[in-house]
Amino acid sequence: MLLHCVFCQIPADADRKALAEVYAAFASLVPRIDGMLSFDCGPNRDYEQKSAAFTEGFVVTFRDRAAHLAYENHPDHKAAGGRLVNLCTNGYGGITVFDIDSA
Repeated sequence: MLLHCVFCQIPADADRKALAEVYAAFASLVPRIDGMLSFDCGPNRDYEQKSAAFTEGFVVTFRDRAAHLAYENHPDHKAAGGRLVNLCTNGYGGITVFDIDSA
């Protein structure tokens, strides 16, 4: 299993409707990409006070790397990803990604 974890620096004045639309676009891929198992998103609560710069995030669970590649190359993912970059502080620089292989 592969956990695709994305952490974003979204400014407080960002268009929340646009962000919700990006999340909905990513979530809509779950039933359409074989091996994309789940999509979960939300604001960073930063309970341990270690990641305040990252205000939002999401985690996508994939069966394997092949499913992740299908998602990565899907045109709807690319379009939504571009909109996400436009919402982030410093564009692409406002996004951090961790891909974790999980047993």
